[in-house]
Amino acid sequence: MLPNIAITPGEPAGIGPDITLKLLQQDIAANFIIFADPDLLQQRAEQLGLSINLDNVVPIPLSQPVTPGKLNPANASYVIETLKQAGLACLNKQCDALVTAPVHKGVINDAGINFSGHTEFLADLLNVKQVVMMLATPKLRVALVTTHLPLSEISTAITATRLESVIRILHSELQNPHILVCGLNPHAGEGGHLGNEEIITIIPTLNKLREQGIHLTGPVSADTAFTAKSLSGIDVVLTMYHDQGLPVLKSQGFGEAVNVTLGLPIIRTSVDHGTALNLAATGKASSNSLRYAVEIATKLI
Repeated sequence: MLPNIAITPGEPAGIGPDITLKLLQQDIAANFIIFADPDLLQQRAEQLGLSINLDNVVPIPLSQPVTPGKLNPANASYVIETLKQAGLACLNKQCDALVTAPVHKGVINDAGINFSGHTEFLADLLNVKQVVMMLATPKLRVALVTTHLPLSEISTAITATRLESVIRILHSELQNPHILVCGLNPHAGEGGHLGNEEIITIIPTLNKLREQGIHLTGPVSADTAFTAKSLSGIDVVLTMYHDQGLPVLKSQGFGEAVNVTLGLPIIRTSVDHGTALNLAATGKASSNSLRYAVEIATKLI
């Protein structure tokens, strides 16, 4: 039996509808259920010169018509509703996994909806206290202790409880991996001379979990964590914040990486890129990352 995979096309003015339609043109061993406005898909298909079958579309109406490349806060509630219905369909076993195209966080917040990202939204929707955002390429996996936070809030957010919870989720869902843990500060704090978060929080937490059999290395300085020598034998790198590890991963595999949310009661993967408003309806957007996200979701199923 083929897996049933829910797809949310994300921001309607961006490339999400484009890459979703391109995905549907490909020979992939899966049944796709698209949570979207059928009129949007039909319009974008005509703009791209593609044919489309709307039989497997769960209709969710837009608030206002879409102009490709032009954000409209009036349609932010539509984006949220697609995620809500698709997420609950997976929770209720109507779909086997959720694969998401990119959303535009700014326009959703401009509409008065508090939204920091797919990861946080799905955790709230599915009543999960802690999830882990991990991006993966065929050669590298990077997970995050904190996700979409301003730099000024990161140190406070890295508590012993949070760090332990993230590591336990990685340990469980990646099945006893070897985890390389980055420090927060330059040179992992330089013995307290460049910050004390390592001494107060990170090192004691790692020591506690090592005693329980979790395979950990670190904390190490992030500036050398991604060298070939440091990564030898490592299954996943755990970084303290978004831009500590993801620039390295995306430099190695942008467009071919996949975002996986660990710790949810459902399988969820996503693309590694943004809405690319300037490419919407031009036919130039690549669906490679979306296809890879589907492939990973299928393997997880």
